[in-house]
Amino acid sequence: MSHFLDSIREFVPTGVAVIVIVLIIFGVRYLIDKRARVHGNVARQVMTMLLSFVGLLIVLMFIPEQHLSETSRGQLLSLIGILLSASIALSSTTFIGNAMAGLMLRSVKSFRPGDFVRVGDHFGRVTERGLFHIEIQNEDRDLTTLPNLYLVTNPVKVILSSGTIISAEVSLGYDVPHTDVEDILKKAAISAGLTDPFVLIIELGDFSVTYRASGMLAEVRHLISIRSKLRAMMLDGLHQAGVEIVSPNFMNTRALAEKERIIPRSAAPNLAEESKVEPAIEKLAFDLADEAESIEKLNQLLTETVNELDALKDRSKEVESDEEKEKIKGNMERLEARREEIERLVRKMNEKKEE
Repeated sequence: MSHFLDSIREFVPTGVAVIVIVLIIFGVRYLIDKRARVHGNVARQVMTMLLSFVGLLIVLMFIPEQHLSETSRGQLLSLIGILLSASIALSSTTFIGNAMAGLMLRSVKSFRPGDFVRVGDHFGRVTERGLFHIEIQNEDRDLTTLPNLYLVTNPVKVILSSGTIISAEVSLGYDVPHTDVEDILKKAAISAGLTDPFVLIIELGDFSVTYRASGMLAEVRHLISIRSKLRAMMLDGLHQAGVEIVSPNFMNTRALAEKERIIPRSAAPNLAEESKVEPAIEKLAFDLADEAESIEKLNQLLTETVNELDALKDRSKEVESDEEKEKIKGNMERLEARREEIERLVRKMNEKKEE
């Protein structure tokens, strides 16, 4: 028992070092999360990696000499250095490349959580930005993870939150006057909820003319449903106007009357009525992206609140009037209450996201 206690006593400094390092790591992570800065996620990952590596070296230094001689300690440290160098050398094209690409994307700030992005064949809303990757949620509600190196080596198309142009194309025969088609398609764009509609003639083909109807969509959250709605309004508008959406080489084996047209009987009766936006599709498909966007906005609001608090604290030291000090104190209390409420919401949303 005495020998066992002596052995335990020898490892007390090592155990204390391990506990202190673990507490420091969790403390730093807590402080970063509490501050909730825009770069919090990347900073937390970088600091955790650095502190873990430094902690490993400190633990090796605190191991008693009875169990680890100075020669063995030096050899072990040399081995760690060799392994670290080899790991960096072997993974420099991916590991370090993705890390540097992540820092570059953070500095460029071309997109943020909640934005629609298209990279190559991938399209969706950003749910997470990390040091080595980003995560996007597509319209099927599936999550796609893309390395940061892939984003900096491929063009990234970001749909602005301030609005985007929605378009849809249709091919019609040469027997239909293009002026009539342009009027019909503009009305269809307005009925779909778009503003500033316009129509372009894209191609004069061998058998048909290709038209593109476009308009401005202010609320990009409804991007998927509005695209479908625009095509539906185009169909209804053309059918209601008696325009067949078939090219001159259309063939059908059924016997048709001379004046019979290929138009559904249930064409929309009221094209002029503006259709209501039904965001149920987007809410179902991009729920995680909505949460990420909300957390990002709350983090920005929290940052602004903390900055306002710091400014008021500095100002309170400069003013001498009691009335002015009381006014500043009231504003600080209001901002402090808002800060606590935002932190509670962010913490609650992060817990829900982790579930």
